[in-house]
Amino acid sequence: MDKLEHTLSKSILTFLKSNFDLSVDHFEFQLTRKDFEGDLTLVLFPILKQTRTSPKVLGEKLGTYLIEHSDVVQNFNVVSGFLNLSISDAHYLAFLKQMLSEDRYGHKKANSDAPTLMVEYSSPNTNKPLHLGHVRNNLLGYSVAEILKANGNNVIKTQIINDRGIHICKSMLAWQHYGSGETPDSSNLKGDQLVGKYYVLFETKYRAQIAKMVLDGTAQAVAEKQAPLLLEAQQMLVKWEDNDPEVRALWEKMNGWVYKGFDATYKKLGIDFDSYYYESNTYLLGKTIINEGLSKGIFFTKEDGSVWIDLTEDGLDEKLLLRSDGTAVYMTQDIGTAQQRVVDHPEIKGMVYTVGNEQDYHFKVLFLVLKKLGYSWSESLHHLSYGMVDLPSGKMKSREGTVVDADDLIDQMKNTAAEIASKHGKLDGLSEEDREVLYTKIGLGALKYYILKVDPKKRILFDPEASVDFNGNTGPFIQYAHARIQSLLGKQQLEVLSINVSLQLDGKEKEILKHLMTYPEVINQAANQFSPALIANYLYELVRLFNSFYQNISVLGEPNEELKSLRLLLCKAVANNIALASSLLGISMPDRM
Repeated sequence: MDKLEHTLSKSILTFLKSNFDLSVDHFEFQLTRKDFEGDLTLVLFPILKQTRTSPKVLGEKLGTYLIEHSDVVQNFNVVSGFLNLSISDAHYLAFLKQMLSEDRYGHKKANSDAPTLMVEYSSPNTNKPLHLGHVRNNLLGYSVAEILKANGNNVIKTQIINDRGIHICKSMLAWQHYGSGETPDSSNLKGDQLVGKYYVLFETKYRAQIAKMVLDGTAQAVAEKQAPLLLEAQQMLVKWEDNDPEVRALWEKMNGWVYKGFDATYKKLGIDFDSYYYESNTYLLGKTIINEGLSKGIFFTKEDGSVWIDLTEDGLDEKLLLRSDGTAVYMTQDIGTAQQRVVDHPEIKGMVYTVGNEQDYHFKVLFLVLKKLGYSWSESLHHLSYGMVDLPSGKMKSREGTVVDADDLIDQMKNTAAEIASKHGKLDGLSEEDREVLYTKIGLGALKYYILKVDPKKRILFDPEASVDFNGNTGPFIQYAHARIQSLLGKQQLEVLSINVSLQLDGKEKEILKHLMTYPEVINQAANQFSPALIANYLYELVRLFNSFYQNISVLGEPNEELKSLRLLLCKAVANNIALASSLLGISMPDRM
């Protein structure tokens, strides 16, 4: 629509200049409401005062001028201060030609001068496998990165792997005490799942120790701080930071198991990264920065030797930066990681952190601390905050082992898709291998769409069965439309240049073309708002319009060859756009369902 608005703006400017000696910087357009005749509406109110005319008079004069002097407008009507313009069929058909001639309609190509943005997502802990919450994080971060690229930015996809800390030591300690040398190979478990098993086991043993201490007369709060396992885990962390050879060797071995497990899950999800950062590397830089800030008076030391920053004057509170034993906290490594990224990529113009909304306060503090440290780039940091994912049974808890494992979820989605597709699909002639590929596409498409169609800020109640529904606002609904069009097109030989721009369009055809024209603007809005939900909503509306067209207008049965060819090309344009827009959500389109 931007090009259409630009064309109309030039004609409107000429009209205002010649009739009122008036120059206007910007005009407000909006799609015409469905209860009025027209395609595009010009809001007249902003220019009424300057023209000193009534809405009716100005609208009539301007509408008449546009019909006489523009080949874009074919009719108009005035309602209050709104000029509703009916756009010519020839303009829509010319747009269809142009759209089909473009390789990636609506997607901008980044050049060397385009802004470079870094998008962080996933950022797992190496003490447990990826779960449903991580799935939303990864899908959201990956999609936002793809949308930013489509909007003309250079994008670096990255993650920070939280590979050190007390939680890592808990898994290591539990394996050391109770593992009996168990490995991924001997247990037939993925490495991340094996390590996660011992994280849960630590919590079980720890709680048992607390219960015994309380039974023996120790206060609950004291028992929670002095349970032998916890004290041992804390000592292991100190040893790790002191580079104890034995602790480091165990850490490297178990993290190695986890990384292989993560990579397998990422591959299943269809996401990728351009760079990796490790907390074990960046926390040292963070400690150096904090010590420098301490010498400058930005931070202060308490009696126990811990280092803090006082943010009470900024409406926050005091924040711990280094523990009394000198060990780092999350804030320490996040400060170091941010600085290291700027050192590694000085071209970065902004960083996007994809992290759940339970960390909103953490990022307020982080960005403020970086600002107080004097980093100019701290002004270009954005926390892509998103709501948690719940199950019908309630909130997931890693320590209690009540999480939905990402690998199990992916397999479940594939199996559910296979069950439904076998009942409703037309899979005769597909080999078993092709069916497996199809089930994976449908299952992942259902999962990704169900999660990404929701505004990132909102909490999600995830229902696997509802997501794999071939009707309604779901991934399979979108995929099925694409497959239907591919079947319709078959081996038809279509020539884009054969479109006759003098043909008359049906209203349903025009509605599809009007919607397709908005695609570049939707990408821009989705990029500015960091919201894949806008792309998902666009797709659902496109498929809804196509289905209405397909159910009411004959395509292959049209006797007029020019009209038949036009309708097939319109179908092709819809299929192309479905596939392209879906790729921004990480969803693959099958050619058959």
